[in-house]
Amino acid sequence: MAKKVVTRTQRARICNLSQVRDDLDSLGFAASKLWNVARWTAGRVWDACGQIPGAGDLKSYLKGSERYVDLHSQSSQRVLEELDEAFTGWFGHRDNGNQKANPPGYRKHNEQHPRSTVTFKQKGFKHDADNGRIRLSKGRNLKESRSDFVLCEYDVIGPRGTTVENVKQVRAVYEHGVWRLHIVCDVAIEASDTPGNGVAGVDLGICNVAAVSFGDESLLYPGGAFKEDEYYFLKKRARCDESQYLTKLVG
Repeated sequence: MAKKVVTRTQRARICNLSQVRDDLDSLGFAASKLWNVARWTAGRVWDACGQIPGAGDLKSYLKGSERYVDLHSQSSQRVLEELDEAFTGWFGHRDNGNQKANPPGYRKHNEQHPRSTVTFKQKGFKHDADNGRIRLSKGRNLKESRSDFVLCEYDVIGPRGTTVENVKQVRAVYEHGVWRLHIVCDVAIEASDTPGNGVAGVDLGICNVAAVSFGDESLLYPGGAFKEDEYYFLKKRARCDESQYLTKLVG
């Protein structure tokens, strides 16, 4: 058996959520506002010269923006990189013939900004593994009359005794009405010695469960049956929800 280092993302509960919820909300709203400012800027450049600015250009344009300094600089950079990736994905759909694909839009729901995911890179957080705490940095604008950081006490969601070390990145994610931490870290695992000398690349997906490439050959494992099953059970669930709703109305 050989030691191998892999990168994994551990989900974690925030134990002191009541104390840090307002600060996390502010960061999440700020990320949405920055996305919208960047999307508006990209649209203006697009209309003016027919080209969409990349992440590097957007960082240069918006570095002095009020919305940019709501977040730590690395967190703001990640928001702009996400927008660039969204445009790249849209280009890919169009190049593949999907003329119905839409460019990335604004982050708003009925004129309200949603809580966007906020990413903290190496300089944007400090990890106290001994006490199960992670300190998340704020931008200059959100430090006024408040603390300079958000101190989150966390508990890893997983088997008892699961710990996180060698943390590379932290994401504050608003999921199902609650803030969670997604902690990206390097983990050493025991890897079996391979019997052969060949290497295969495996790409997991949805339409195809897996695409395996080895040398000049490749194999596709279609996921059509799984998608059909998913569609079938979604319809069944919708009917159950509808019948429950009608029962309540009648009752």
